[in-house]
Amino acid sequence: MLTKGSTMRWMRKVMIAVSTVVAVVGSFIGSGAAGGTPIAEAADGALSASSTAIAPGGPAFGIWSVIYVGLVAFAVWQFLPRRDDQARHDRLAVPATLSLLLNAAWILSVQFGFLWLSEPIILALLGVLAWAFVVLRRTRPSGRVEAVVTDGTFGLYLGWVCVATAANTAAVLTAAGFRGLGLGQDVWGVAVAAVAGLVGVLVGVTGRGRIAPALSLGWGLAWVAVARLDGPLVSVPTAVAALVAVAAVLVVTVVARARAGWTAGAAALHTA
Repeated sequence: MLTKGSTMRWMRKVMIAVSTVVAVVGSFIGSGAAGGTPIAEAADGALSASSTAIAPGGPAFGIWSVIYVGLVAFAVWQFLPRRDDQARHDRLAVPATLSLLLNAAWILSVQFGFLWLSEPIILALLGVLAWAFVVLRRTRPSGRVEAVVTDGTFGLYLGWVCVATAANTAAVLTAAGFRGLGLGQDVWGVAVAAVAGLVGVLVGVTGRGRIAPALSLGWGLAWVAVARLDGPLVSVPTAVAALVAVAAVLVVTVVARARAGWTAGAAALHTA
């Protein structure tokens, strides 16, 4: 017999599964495989690798395949017979579902040429992923597999969307006629790369050294550097700043993880 609690949990599982299907279909449309325009070519190429100084190179977007595989695995995980992480997933359900729906909404907004609408959508997506990150940071995974499926997936998701938000904001401002107040692309490219690096450092410290966000954010910034060293929009200062940001994020994350391990070990010794 289903209780109120079990019914709500079943609804949560179905909600995540349906939202995952919506997100995957949206990604299929966004890739151009369904006859639509690939995202890099939509909205008059506003999101292409050569559109702004902070746009990542095309191969960077291959990380979406990894993220979508993780999201599908996360949806399937909801239906596996286990009881020890249900409360954690109850808390994660709303931000996870919103992130999936916002993901699809962002793709559709760009596909239909509403570039201005993509900005509040991706900012909302970044916000709900930060919410999910807080939930995961405050709760413990049930084991290594769940840590990879849940923490790993949403960590990669968050890190990449940090870079995507910077690129999307630059694209929207450029399309709206913003010309950088006369400062030039090098200055703005360095500034945005520095901000992205600071965000990555903050995530590394507050997340006590979670690796997944650092990897995806570093991946995105590394491809920003590649695009600025080779292509129609060369900016060596931006490339250098992006690479420095990658190094800073990775070093701080590793140090934060080591310190978290030392703290846990000291606590264990203290209570032994």
